[in-house]
Amino acid sequence: MTTKITRRDFGRGAAAIAGATALGTPALAANKKIKIGFVSPQTGPLAVFAESDAFVLNQFQTALAGGLEIADETYDIEFIVKDSQSSSNRASTVAQELILDEEVNLILATSTPDTTNPVADQAELNEVPCITNDTPWQPHFFGRQGDPSKGFDWTFHFFWGLEDIASANIGTWDQVETNKVVGALWPNDPDGNAFGDPERGYPPLLEARGYTLVDPGRYQVLSDDFSAQISAFKAAGVEIVTGVVPPPDFTTFWLQAAQQDFHPKVVTFGKALEFPQVIASLGDRGEALTTELWWSPNHPFSSGFNGQTSAELAAAYEEATGNVWTMPLGFKHSLFEIAIDALRRTGDPSDPASIRDAIAATDYASIVGPINFQTGPVPNISKTPLVGGQWRIVDGKPVIDIVENGDHPNIAKTADVRLIGN
Repeated sequence: MTTKITRRDFGRGAAAIAGATALGTPALAANKKIKIGFVSPQTGPLAVFAESDAFVLNQFQTALAGGLEIADETYDIEFIVKDSQSSSNRASTVAQELILDEEVNLILATSTPDTTNPVADQAELNEVPCITNDTPWQPHFFGRQGDPSKGFDWTFHFFWGLEDIASANIGTWDQVETNKVVGALWPNDPDGNAFGDPERGYPPLLEARGYTLVDPGRYQVLSDDFSAQISAFKAAGVEIVTGVVPPPDFTTFWLQAAQQDFHPKVVTFGKALEFPQVIASLGDRGEALTTELWWSPNHPFSSGFNGQTSAELAAAYEEATGNVWTMPLGFKHSLFEIAIDALRRTGDPSDPASIRDAIAATDYASIVGPINFQTGPVPNISKTPLVGGQWRIVDGKPVIDIVENGDHPNIAKTADVRLIGN
């Protein structure tokens, strides 16, 4: 992140410039500056989503070190990063700081509605252009009381939706033999309430595909006891369990399921099971768990910013950090891709409306697939492809395979689905 200049530093710099001018040395005109605010959950239970932030920011800072050419002028790009601490209230507060104190030209946010929704709300309220991703579009749009006939004026979002995750998950389940009884573990948070919504969420989608839903109701995030849910699943003969929970909650649930002799054939979770760190922590209990797969080194997309393929981006991240690639890596990269592309097409970056209009006109090939905010399904939303993944443990390390691609055959399968224990 660009180093901030203190008043003392500014004073020293000003004195140096004045001295140089007095000696007859001409002072060089400084480039104009564009400030980009960025909010993500760098601490708290959702911190795993932000692991790749520093790497991606460094990539873009390095590439833009010489400035960004916009309408025949060069602009320095300053990134100002804030931590939402996995808290909606904190996300709203830091968004206000970026908008009112830092006076950013553009604000970006990512990683679940706990961060994207309050940041986008502040941007909309203060008429600042905003781009977000890594939240299913329904919790983001309807969670902010969006009206499909109007949409929002200043905020734009790209990711997949609940219909896509349901299709990928059910497509995974359809490949194996089960009784089609599904137990749901949905928390009392924006994601959980959206997934469990009887009209816009999972229930009608599961019913339409011939599955029976067992929903014991919303639970409180970071619960330490899932006995009631496990008992309900056992009593109903549940063979498939699904949910969208933070990593600590899944770890607790999965441990207690073993202790209480509950052994489903298929376990498919969002959030928690998207990360190799979580799977590694489960040891052998991580084998054959399934999840939606938003991006991987096997995806056939490249960055329009620097030309990296998905495989090359993942390899560069692993070499630089020593960490295994994760799904948010591609989406963090694409978020900055879209921002820079829009700024390049902006007639006047000092005019918020000009940036907003450039974002609205986006039609871009990113590392997570094509992004076009005119395509819907509601205003200012662009959907990205989603497939199904399954974990296997190879030499003690988790590897995820693409096992379902019914909606996106251009993303090739790499393995067949396996039941847990087989």
